[in-house]
Amino acid sequence: MSNFKQDIQINNLFYRVGGNDFFIELVNKFYEYIESDKVLRPMYPEDLNPGKVHLSSFLAQYWGGPNNYSLERGHARLKMRHSNFKIGKKERDIWIKHMCAALKSMNISEYDSTEMLSYFEKTATNMVNFND
Repeated sequence: MSNFKQDIQINNLFYRVGGNDFFIELVNKFYEYIESDKVLRPMYPEDLNPGKVHLSSFLAQYWGGPNNYSLERGHARLKMRHSNFKIGKKERDIWIKHMCAALKSMNISEYDSTEMLSYFEKTATNMVNFND
């Protein structure tokens, strides 16, 4: 492997955590929490599989993986895609709790975990569209 390619992989969270397989596993673990959550589950469609694919693809791309999400769905437009849902601080906090639990169950460095949690917290906060 060339030094250039090694440098890209070392500086790219997607490669450091294990690529697509990591994001698929993370999202599957996250959705296990969603499936039994009385507050958030009603916000999701009956069939959770398309959402799992979209989320894992989006996260993989965001963290430096292939651009499959954009090729399939276009620009993420997260705020717009979530505007039909009533998301307050309560929903945001539950979402973060589940994503944090899923992430903690994964075998990655503290550095990468902290970076990802920071992103999830900022992004979830940005999705809030009403006051509790």
